[in-house]
Amino acid sequence: MEAAELASSYILAVDDAPSNLDLLASALGQRGHRVRAVSRGRLALEVARAVPPALVLLDVDMPEMSGFEVCVELKKDRLLAQIPVVFLSGNTSLDDKVRGFAVGGVDYMTKPFHLEELFARVETHLKLRRLQDAVDRQNHKLEAKVQVQIAEIFSSNIATITALAKLSECRDEDTGNHIVRVQQYSRLLARQLAVSGAFPGVVDDAFIENLFHASALHDIGKVGISDAILLKPTQHTAAEFEQMKAHSALGAEALAAIMEAHPHNAFLRMGMQVARSHHERWDGSGYPDGLAGEAIPLAARIVFVADQYDALRNKRPYKPPFDAQRTHRILTEGDGRSDPKHLDPQVLRAYEAVAPDFDAICQRFKEPPTPRATPTARPPASLPALRD
Repeated sequence: MEAAELASSYILAVDDAPSNLDLLASALGQRGHRVRAVSRGRLALEVARAVPPALVLLDVDMPEMSGFEVCVELKKDRLLAQIPVVFLSGNTSLDDKVRGFAVGGVDYMTKPFHLEELFARVETHLKLRRLQDAVDRQNHKLEAKVQVQIAEIFSSNIATITALAKLSECRDEDTGNHIVRVQQYSRLLARQLAVSGAFPGVVDDAFIENLFHASALHDIGKVGISDAILLKPTQHTAAEFEQMKAHSALGAEALAAIMEAHPHNAFLRMGMQVARSHHERWDGSGYPDGLAGEAIPLAARIVFVADQYDALRNKRPYKPPFDAQRTHRILTEGDGRSDPKHLDPQVLRAYEAVAPDFDAICQRFKEPPTPRATPTARPPASLPALRD
């Protein structure tokens, strides 16, 4: 089996002396190796790049390019860098030997050499190469398995946290579709921001993926708000509204506690930012921290637009659902309660570019008809999106 493996790839022999090449090809061929012989360094590079060899036997003193220069070029090529290079040279100086190893050679043989020694070194390096290849393949398999397991764990964690977010929402929404829509809107906005180049180096694939999941956590803090406040079907008093506003900090604090065990989790970090800051406004008039402009985390600025759009498009106790045209006008022009100055201008421009897609998402994930109330049914429970 080993002989078959050794013969499955070829050895590239490089020497400017034809007699040396003939000797190498003949002797190694009798040992079951396939040899490709070339007499120039540049030609050796072309041959190696076309079909990578298993090993290179490389003369040092050659015209045009020395063996050292050829080796340097081989090591620069990602596909050829791992190929073992054995120098064959009549130079016996220590400096040349040291230089051969410094440029990436694995061995250095001085001429004249005994063929048995050559065979032993060649076959040892080929075996080492095969073993390294086997280790690399096994590592790739293990890495793939680990990535699958990580993906499964991540998916499970996402599903669990999203389920908790929906559980918090079901106390004040008829269905969980609000979360689904906000996720879809947020991802759409982020993709448009990426296309427009608005935030280079920030809004990339990882940011968009994390935002899609983290946006589901924007109202998770509502689990800490009492039913008397959360389920009130009419406008809150000033005191009640202060209690209602606490959901932002409560959500962030809950996620911060989880982050203590997972301090490097980018999804949780973004979820914490979204939960705390998705009611902050560009002009500084939001809550809980009164942040303004770019002091507000970008993820929260995106979710704020998504959440506002969804609140306008869907029924609330104090308002009917608005159509796409009226919602668009309110977001871009204002209506006394909402003002474009509340929104990040770049995020608002992104919304304007994809407004028809927002309407499509709203239609696709619209709320089902409200069932007729029964004596045992819980009263409708939802909150005016623009008041909290």
